Amino acid sequence: MFVFLEIFSWEGGIQSYVKDVLAAYLDQPYPAPADVFLLRDGPDCLNPYDRSPLRFHYLESASPAVGRARLVGALLRHLMLQRPRQVICGHMLLLPLVSTLCRWLKLPYAVMIYGKEVWEPLADQDQRSLRQADWIWANSRYSRDRACAANGLDPDKVRMIPCAVDGEIYTPGPADPGLVEAYGLGGCRVLMTVARLWSGDIYKGVDVTIRALPAIAAAFAKVKYLVIGRGDDQPRLAALAEALGVSDRVVFAGYVPTEALVAHYRLADAYVMPSQEGFGIVYLEAMACGVPVLSGDRDGSADPLQDGRLGWRVPHRDPEAVAAACKAMLAGDDLRCQGAWLRQETLAAFGPGALARQLALALGADRG
Repeated sequence: MFVFLEIFSWEGGIQSYVKDVLAAYLDQPYPAPADVFLLRDGPDCLNPYDRSPLRFHYLESASPAVGRARLVGALLRHLMLQRPRQVICGHMLLLPLVSTLCRWLKLPYAVMIYGKEVWEPLADQDQRSLRQADWIWANSRYSRDRACAANGLDPDKVRMIPCAVDGEIYTPGPADPGLVEAYGLGGCRVLMTVARLWSGDIYKGVDVTIRALPAIAAAFAKVKYLVIGRGDDQPRLAALAEALGVSDRVVFAGYVPTEALVAHYRLADAYVMPSQEGFGIVYLEAMACGVPVLSGDRDGSADPLQDGRLGWRVPHRDPEAVAAACKAMLAGDDLRCQGAWLRQETLAAFGPGALARQLALALGADRG
């Protein structure tokens, strides 16, 4: 049994990762029947995974309190009647409920962790619930190590379930002339970031990249920075670009739906996100499209970038380091800029098949 906040009513890194996990579950040779409970999704959502052996239970309500009450009742009823072999809690916000019910009914449970939500010491109740879990599923070594250190967890309980990228969707290709014209990118070298522009998410590093632009432009006169995403931090970022004299080089594209992202990656000469990520699926997407990438050097991006073998890792708040790496990527002399090799290595380690194998190992170990 799986329990999630939402999968289909919101787009984000966690939701994308969960969809990949469900796809990997369906790709197992003999997947057992499994029930999936969704607190915030409704039956009208577009769900391509709603088929045997998965059974979805939609608990969306206009009232959050009613939705939580419905979830409690549905879980209690299902756990008592069906007594599933394993319960997978899909978010820390659901852990107090899942942990309480599973301990009361003496059922094993696992918890999925993603990143920042477990990097610092948690409240006592949450720490106890994590420690009492039979297993913890982590998407990166960094999140595993930091969560264990901050919350006194047993690393032997952690199963690694990495993120994945679909190489049939994310592919290299020529830039769309319509998009080039729409964004004013003709004849330009293009840096790109995909990120929420929220004031609480400045760790994504868009402001750091803007600060690096003057130095980059000194080496590459026709460089532009394409920022994909929306949020309340955009006015501050635009003002920063204006103050640094690079407002004509920064293009705020706004929200771009998932199905249009591939065409946007194909516009880029380099993907730049000096961030602090639990993993960073966007790095995989860019590399699968043959685009070289830059990340921060103290986060879960060590996994998709394979400790720097596949991309540049720099101090995440250092504009000078970002500028130096961007200039190296735009020069294109490094093996990490070779699109065909980059795509090959990325899919070998993080294609859907790799995720399915890791999930099978975790499920097999858990059954043992």
